[in-house]
Amino acid sequence: MSANNSSCKPILTPYLTGLYGAVLIGGLVGVISILFLLVKMNTRSVTTTAVVNLVVVHSVFLLTVPFRLTYLIKHKWTFGLPFCKFVSAMLHIHMYLTFLFYLVILVIRYLIFFKRKDKVEFYRKLHAVAASAGLWLLVIVIMVPLIASQYGSLDVYDTDNCFNFHKELAWAYVRVINYLIVAVVIAIALILLVFQIFIIMSMVRKLRHSLLSHQEFWAQLKNLFFIGVIMVCFLPYQLFRIYYLYTVALSNDCNNNIAYYNEIFLSVTAISCFDLLLFVLGGSHWFKQQIIDLWNYVFCH
Repeated sequence: MSANNSSCKPILTPYLTGLYGAVLIGGLVGVISILFLLVKMNTRSVTTTAVVNLVVVHSVFLLTVPFRLTYLIKHKWTFGLPFCKFVSAMLHIHMYLTFLFYLVILVIRYLIFFKRKDKVEFYRKLHAVAASAGLWLLVIVIMVPLIASQYGSLDVYDTDNCFNFHKELAWAYVRVINYLIVAVVIAIALILLVFQIFIIMSMVRKLRHSLLSHQEFWAQLKNLFFIGVIMVCFLPYQLFRIYYLYTVALSNDCNNNIAYYNEIFLSVTAISCFDLLLFVLGGSHWFKQQIIDLWNYVFCH
């Protein structure tokens, strides 16, 4: 936050505190739960590798959540501006890396469906480790230094207030980058949705009433779950981001608190941390039975 613009202080604190508190608890439960499930999964599977990396992304992000909660409760940032930039940037990094791993999982499953394969996996376990290590090396070597040097570096900010770097958008190239990212994410999300609808409709036409007895259908339901998280958690922020960039990019004030509505939409992206917990519950026998009972009720009455 700029020193001459300290009037912009966090609002809707109870909402944000409750949301991040729930994210912290639900995310930790999900991480712990999925670890028990990963022990039984094929370690050479590309999907399993993506899920493992998803666990790492969520875990790193969850480590920063207590600092957000401390700030929301105390209304004062006491951990220094550099760490504020890191914690602030981590929410964005978490969102886009989570989206990337969702994309990998969905593309692999679409290839399995269209090429009629049972699975797509690495030739050796070492290849899976190397692929993950290579990805994280790119993140550490490229993304972290870039964010550390550029994020929140275009203005002077008050060390007592955190997560208010919207004045960076006064620079044209920053707005252009944001618009490009928004356009790419929205386009990919819509393409994934179209593919998924096509796949499910084709399966319904082909299998009809025996649909629930096919394992492939349950795999497609899990795909729909990932797309659902994208649509519910990520897409609202991206859509609002267009309006936000257009209305407050050149503003020197809070512009009727529009910056905080952006913060609200951004905080919703953190709810994606529940995906691991829901993924575990979704694979349970109880969940499948509930779907079967609902299906039978709808088509038999």
